[in-house]
Amino acid sequence: MMSDNKTKSTKPANKTPPKSPADPAKERAAKRLSYESNSSHEGAMAAELTALEEAFKKFAIHGDTRATGKEMHGKNWSKLCKDCHVIDGKNVTITDVDIVFSKINVSLEVMPSRRHLLRSIIWSCASLATFWGKSSRTITFDQFKEALQELSKKRFKDKSNEEAVQEIHKLIEGKAPIISGVTKTISSPTVSRLTDTSKFTGSHKERFDPSGKGRGKAGREDLVDASGYVPGYKHAGTYDHKVQGSK
Repeated sequence: MMSDNKTKSTKPANKTPPKSPADPAKERAAKRLSYESNSSHEGAMAAELTALEEAFKKFAIHGDTRATGKEMHGKNWSKLCKDCHVIDGKNVTITDVDIVFSKINVSLEVMPSRRHLLRSIIWSCASLATFWGKSSRTITFDQFKEALQELSKKRFKDKSNEEAVQEIHKLIEGKAPIISGVTKTISSPTVSRLTDTSKFTGSHKERFDPSGKGRGKAGREDLVDASGYVPGYKHAGTYDHKVQGSK
């Protein structure tokens, strides 16, 4: 009886071999390769819009130190269209640019059935662009592309919709804001008298040599001349040469 109980209580042997402990270094390497492949894939997808999005960010942060580059104000939108020659003065004017911005900037909270009607009213009334106030409105990058699509129909009328969008994107890709109004050098008699060392007089003139370089200590202190010649004598040291030449 005792032998029977012993045989019943014995557990069957586990036939599956034990798993070898995983190598932490191999796991880390596999995870790193997987992360790098995913990152390179995402980077390749993001590179498709790099040129246009980069231009959008440059204009979005122009003149605003607190801007993040994710949204663009109406003023910078108008500057982008001017600097990138989207405005040609014929097919697209500054009024068209303001109207498109107002149309795209309509709140998305408006009911879909009324949104199209409201945008049509704004499109037909150019005066509403001033009413909404340029500085208080912004557009995102997606709205920016939508606005460009609207302008492309007017800018490139002889091309298909897709070609027109591509052409207007080419005008903007890789561009940056044009900085105007940079202070230039002022050339006036007053400034010249203060900066041109050749026009200095008195003790100030003695501080500089004929080339305009400062003399240093010699130009600030009166050094005693013990050569024996009177001040202003220009032929010092020539006596010996004259005597030898006469012999």
